[in-house]
Amino acid sequence: MHKRCSGILLHPTSLAGPQAIGSLGREARDFVDFLVEAGQSVWQILPLGPIGYGDCPYSCYSAFAGEPLLISLERLVENGDLLKKELPAHHPPDHKADYATAGKIQLPLLKRAFQRFSTGPDIERLQDYAEFCRDQAYWLNDYAFFQAMREQRQWQGWQDWPPELRQRHDAALHEWGIKLHEQIEWHKYLQFIFFEQWFELKKYANAKGVQIFGDLPIFVAADSADVWANRQLFYLDEEDQATLVAGVPPDYFSKTGQRWGNPLYRWERMAENGFSWWLARFRWNLQLFDLVRVDHFRGFAACWAIPADEPTAINGEWLPAAGFQLFTALRNELGKLPIVAEDLGVITAEVEELRDQFELPGMKILQFAFDSGPTNPYLPHNHLPNSVVYTGTHDNNTTLGWWRSLSAKGQKQVKEYLQRPCRDMPEPLIETALSSVANLAIIPLQDLLALDAESRMNRPGTAQGNWQWRLGANQLTREITKQFRHVSHLYGRGLCIPAETP
Repeated sequence: MHKRCSGILLHPTSLAGPQAIGSLGREARDFVDFLVEAGQSVWQILPLGPIGYGDCPYSCYSAFAGEPLLISLERLVENGDLLKKELPAHHPPDHKADYATAGKIQLPLLKRAFQRFSTGPDIERLQDYAEFCRDQAYWLNDYAFFQAMREQRQWQGWQDWPPELRQRHDAALHEWGIKLHEQIEWHKYLQFIFFEQWFELKKYANAKGVQIFGDLPIFVAADSADVWANRQLFYLDEEDQATLVAGVPPDYFSKTGQRWGNPLYRWERMAENGFSWWLARFRWNLQLFDLVRVDHFRGFAACWAIPADEPTAINGEWLPAAGFQLFTALRNELGKLPIVAEDLGVITAEVEELRDQFELPGMKILQFAFDSGPTNPYLPHNHLPNSVVYTGTHDNNTTLGWWRSLSAKGQKQVKEYLQRPCRDMPEPLIETALSSVANLAIIPLQDLLALDAESRMNRPGTAQGNWQWRLGANQLTREITKQFRHVSHLYGRGLCIPAETP
């Protein structure tokens, strides 16, 4: 990322399309085409994993698997797993991703697709499936068993399973593996299809000069295949309940901090086996994406450790992590790392040193820039080329919502710095991001569309009602496309990767 580029932040669930949430189908390709027309070369997304509590992409049942509800049913018709007449009626676009409806309508159809695929005559695809299952066995076998068993036990968390399953006794795994064979194969099929569609989409984007910028959450959910399959790597008690959980201390977002509840890693045990779980995870993510944002990077220097019985994040302490050893191992295996460090929050010299030691770009958020004088690191005159500048992220208000929520004094500070009346916000902040010396500028799509607080993606610290914003069918107008292309080129950004022929 040494050239000046720019792009858009938009999760695939937010795409406008025929299903109840956005999918990896035609609407995703249409969005790539929009990026190209708008002169953009980066599409940033949120984590793609199978979503858990509160529809949150940062709380997944696996750090390796994909979310089956993102599978495009139309593309299953193209490869013969569904018939066109079996497709549901188009979901009426209501600017909201409806996960419950998606599950209700799509999962039975995906089950039917699996049955047709399993008994179908297409030997080549069956061979592709067998090869996928072989190549991904290191995570896929545990994940498919985990999901089949959750279903068998009415979605009960694995920590409440009988001890012989919880603690993975060979005899119990073998017995249930036979009993649940078909369900296990179905979950493997869902992953095969998800990644078949994902890699087709990535190939399409790359051929047009668009890089995919993924997101890797540092922690995993307690109720996940990862914790169940690697219990020794986490702070768990004899009943497999977490003893220390992750979060952040009180900060800009919350007076009581954030208690995320993810079990913390036992870094010394991870080091003993050469960080093999982490290496596998990064290796896979760097196949899925061209560039990866590592969420909560400061957790690789030290994690905020909260005793599991504490209701808030106030009474935690910093627990050192093995980031230097981990990133050394990653660099030794993978060379220069195409990773962006999400270095927001309580950042110490130690965190900056870890980031800079491995030459990782950090993040600059303009909404955080204007309230503490000229030394504020988020102000454009303090930016560095090796960084990524944003108007705001998925955790911020939209820029228009943020602007309207500022006091008169706050608005005056912004106007004084930008030397503009700012009547057309968020345009001035978008231009400021694009004019920064940061090599990469990312604009959330809601800001490009000048949407207000109603359209924000997430409110940190609230568990419900997030991740629902969805693009309207005709919101990306020719005028918006043309204007964004113009202003990006004005500041030396635009398609910076030579397009290859598909």
